[in-house]
Amino acid sequence: MATAEFDVTGIGNAIVDVIAHADDAFLTANGIEKGAMTLIDAARAEALYSRMGPGIEVSGGSAGNTMAGIASLGGKGAYIGKVHGDQLGQVFRHDIRAAGVHFETAAGHGGAPTARCLILVTPDAQRSMNTFLGACVELGPEDIDEALIANSQVTYLEGYLWDPPRAKEAFRKAASTAHGAGRKVSLSLSDSFCVHRHHAEFLDLVEGHVDILFANEHEITALYKTDRFEDALEAVKRLGKTAALTRSEKGAVIVSGGEVVEVPAAPVARVVDTTGAGDLYAAGFLYGFTRGMSPAVCGRIGALAAAEIISHVGARPDVVLADLLPDLLKDAGVPA
Repeated sequence: MATAEFDVTGIGNAIVDVIAHADDAFLTANGIEKGAMTLIDAARAEALYSRMGPGIEVSGGSAGNTMAGIASLGGKGAYIGKVHGDQLGQVFRHDIRAAGVHFETAAGHGGAPTARCLILVTPDAQRSMNTFLGACVELGPEDIDEALIANSQVTYLEGYLWDPPRAKEAFRKAASTAHGAGRKVSLSLSDSFCVHRHHAEFLDLVEGHVDILFANEHEITALYKTDRFEDALEAVKRLGKTAALTRSEKGAVIVSGGEVVEVPAAPVARVVDTTGAGDLYAAGFLYGFTRGMSPAVCGRIGALAAAEIISHVGARPDVVLADLLPDLLKDAGVPA
């Protein structure tokens, strides 16, 4: 791959997460779809926020989390996403830059406020997300920095970005720019409900415009409209592309050029919160990919990053992930 200043540029919904614990009865009483990401309006966001218990506020957003993970691993990442010039927007900008990620997208003014995601974590560690997109809907093709995309080995797009209408134009412009510069395009399917909402378009994206695909078991079976993971895997193999298909405690199946490698999940003492597990898996995988590592090693780094993130509340690393790498790479026979 040609020399590039950045390993990965992520494009996604710039969101501040509000995370609180809740039981299943709270979800039922408030009409919350367990384990899914549901889009809500401003009134619903205010009402739900008023009913939530004590929580923490941290910068999030799927692609933003992935970029923070890449930076924590020692990679060089950049981010494109829309925030408002309000307090939460300033918090998001500070946090992602403090994590070591390049972020220069201009803030919006006079429009919708910065997006926020109200996340309820149940005792089984499942997270149910209620997202008010706010300023995210203002992201458009004019926000795509073509020079930045051309100077990144991989452009990483989150599936959630397909919900705001103008973001689709930005999405397409970024993919076209990346391929025009001889770079790779990566997509995370993000959520099975997101796949159902945009099924035909996602299928076209995966088959015609994406080089590296990330999906969990539910998302990939939704994409290929089957109840069997094995059938979806066969469909992915026929694509002849790179794909990382995660299966929670069962580990992941990596497909590369039709070849299949199974990678076990990394051990974790206690699963606290699964928020960001897929985001950090993608971070680890892309960190290895942009360094020419084998699919198996990329998968192991992804599993390591995901294991760290589910061991605590929040979707940004609590430790420097680069400190966890040496033993893994030594065990895998990768030169330091």
